[in-house]
Amino acid sequence: MFRKGTKEVTSFMYAGFLPVLIIVVAVVVGIIIGFIMKQSLAAKDLRSSKNLMARMAEEAKKEAETIKKEAVLQAKENLLKMKAEFDAEAKERRNEIEAREKRIRTKEENLDKKTDALAQKESSMEAREKSLTSKEASLEEKRRKLDASLQEQQEKLEKIAGISSEEAKQLLIQSMEAEAKQDAAALVRKIEDEAKLTADRKSQEIIAYAIQRYAGDVVAEKTVSAVNLPSEEMKGRIIGREGRNIRAIEAATGIDLIIDDTPEAVVLSSFDPVRREVARISLERLIQDGRIHPGRIEDIVKKVRTEVEQIIRETGEKASFDVGVHDIHPEIINLLGSLKYRTSYSQNVLQHSIDVAYLTGIMASELKYNVREAKRAGLLHDIGKAIDHKVEGTHAAIGADYAKRFGENPRIVQAIATHHDDGRNNTLLGVLVQAADTLSAARPGARREMLETYVKRLEGLEKIANSFSGVDKCFAIQAGREIRILVENEKISENDATMLCKDIVKKIETELTYPGQIKVTVIRETRVSDFAK
Repeated sequence: MFRKGTKEVTSFMYAGFLPVLIIVVAVVVGIIIGFIMKQSLAAKDLRSSKNLMARMAEEAKKEAETIKKEAVLQAKENLLKMKAEFDAEAKERRNEIEAREKRIRTKEENLDKKTDALAQKESSMEAREKSLTSKEASLEEKRRKLDASLQEQQEKLEKIAGISSEEAKQLLIQSMEAEAKQDAAALVRKIEDEAKLTADRKSQEIIAYAIQRYAGDVVAEKTVSAVNLPSEEMKGRIIGREGRNIRAIEAATGIDLIIDDTPEAVVLSSFDPVRREVARISLERLIQDGRIHPGRIEDIVKKVRTEVEQIIRETGEKASFDVGVHDIHPEIINLLGSLKYRTSYSQNVLQHSIDVAYLTGIMASELKYNVREAKRAGLLHDIGKAIDHKVEGTHAAIGADYAKRFGENPRIVQAIATHHDDGRNNTLLGVLVQAADTLSAARPGARREMLETYVKRLEGLEKIANSFSGVDKCFAIQAGREIRILVENEKISENDATMLCKDIVKKIETELTYPGQIKVTVIRETRVSDFAK
């Protein structure tokens, strides 16, 4: 029974374990098969990778060979190129060296030749020096003999002539000096005559043409301004209580108000013509208004000063427009306009400047010079007179400084600065301005001078002429523009008269100040008188 049971159990366990064993075996076999397949696939991949790597290595090797060949070719090409450049440079250097060597050989040959020549000259100079030394010794001996002979002859001549050698030398020098002066005077006269033949005619034509083309109006000189009064009673109102009105006028305008015995008139005095004009207009308006007191005076003067400034600016602009000169700095325009109230020797300076501008332009046109530049220089030549009472210096220097300060052309500045000089540092433009300035001032009727100034100039002329030796009489004529000098016939020769005239002219130019020019005439005549008996 037990055996039967055991057998059944064993059968049952076998029957149950067998499927499991089959499954386990199947799993193991599957794992083995999978591993084998994996190894097979891995081996296959390994072989494929090896083949790929082999192909890549082969391609890389081929590419490396190609690059290597290209590099070798490029290197060869560069090497050939560098070799060609080196050969060319070496050839150039070689040619240069050969040329230098050639020049050096040439220089050496020339130096050798010069050395040989110098050696020959040296030997020749040595021989000449020896010859000269011997000749010098011989000449020295002859000179001593000659000096002795001359001394002997001089002593004999002094005994015969009765004068010493120094006295004879002095007489000879005086004789030669007199002869040289006569020759010089004759030469001066000849040169002057020749110059006049060629220069006078043309210069006279140009000046005459310029004068013919333009002539300006003449304005009378006013050193002071006079204001007419409607009655004598107005003088008291102008003075005011305890003089307060007259003090207010003088303080507001900066002028001197002169109230004297002149009937129905007061006089305004000031060196500044613009201030004088402001005072004149202000006083006329106060008289017309009738309200004269310090407050009203200040208001009127302030308004008139503004109006006068406007007039000055407009006048300057009009003058520049009329002449045809543009692009002038506003400050210079104001200076130019203020010349309307300035006079010189009774001639209005603004009108004078316009005259000079036209005359300068005409002469410049005749000489083919820049007409616009010439007119500009002529118009601005006297702008210094607008402020010469405020700034120290001559009006020419002041005007040139202001023109330079406000950007005028250096040629214009030079012409302004030198329009009263002697011409030694002058330019063609400056000479034209000088000539036009003289023409405008010298025109008959252009200027009138005070009697005192006129008399002083005449006395100065005659004093200068009488200061020279040999002058007998002298007469200043033509309003001081000519002086005639009579000389002593025995003391002054014909040639001496020429030199005397030159000396007098130089002294007049140095010591006197005058407008235009002064003619100097020296008269020498021989008079023979006798009586019939």
